[in-house]
Amino acid sequence: MKPLAVDHDSTGGTMTEDTPSARQDRRDWQALPQRSRPGRPSSLLSIRTPISRGARTTLIVMSFAVPLAAWFIVSAAGVVEPTFLPSPAATWSAGVEMAKSGELFTDMWDTVQRILYGFGLAVLVSVPLGILMGTFSAANSLFGPLISAVRYLPAPAFIPLLIIWVGLDEWTKILLLFIGTVFFNTMMTADVVRSVPMPLINVSYTLGARRGEVLRKVIVPHSLPGIVDAARVNVAAAWNFVVVAELVVSTTGLGRRIVQAQRFLQTDRIFAILILIGVIGVLIDLLLRLLRNQVGRWTG
Repeated sequence: MKPLAVDHDSTGGTMTEDTPSARQDRRDWQALPQRSRPGRPSSLLSIRTPISRGARTTLIVMSFAVPLAAWFIVSAAGVVEPTFLPSPAATWSAGVEMAKSGELFTDMWDTVQRILYGFGLAVLVSVPLGILMGTFSAANSLFGPLISAVRYLPAPAFIPLLIIWVGLDEWTKILLLFIGTVFFNTMMTADVVRSVPMPLINVSYTLGARRGEVLRKVIVPHSLPGIVDAARVNVAAAWNFVVVAELVVSTTGLGRRIVQAQRFLQTDRIFAILILIGVIGVLIDLLLRLLRNQVGRWTG
């Protein structure tokens, strides 16, 4: 290949001459690949893009309809024996039978009461403590290490101690719920409070607000939606612990009813109770979402 001719300019530098050979070399270069203009992606697959109300309703219905249809198909095909997987019709009949006898609503109310007392007590303790830990470094240093260590202890492991300390009454189940949720709710509340923007706090001080006013009028209102979301997460854990407690140390409640059904291989009753627990959980979650939207209208 003929080299490019090089000429010297008046300043002593060099210039590359565009010779015919160089132009020929450039014509031999391959063209850059052409990319087609990307089409507009569907809102269903776009990152954090709102979807239409109709699409949202359809997806919600599908989330329940698809598992229910699979349940119908598997039970109708006889792939699994009815003793182990009852049909939806048998499950519905078992639930209606328990409801007519009144035992289902009695057990449900006993379980819900334990949730209200145990998790309610955990919220009363964890929310103020979490606000203090998220606001003041001294409180975080005082309580944080101990809570971080204790929250890894499995709550069901405390059942033998609780039986020794308080016996087999309602307080055993309530305290188990308290132990299982208070530490996690405290840490999650503290994290929410720490997320309050520091410039917002500094502006409040600049405008003349005192420490107590910043806490009451800035930090707490800003944190309330996140605090409610933390409660939404931990109330589900409370349901897990109450069923465990009723399996071990209770004569009433939905958990106890599951144990009794298991002894007689009444899987249709077990399925009916599990579905009822799921329905109650969804209703509680919806109520907490409404509360979150009310206390955090500014977030929308």
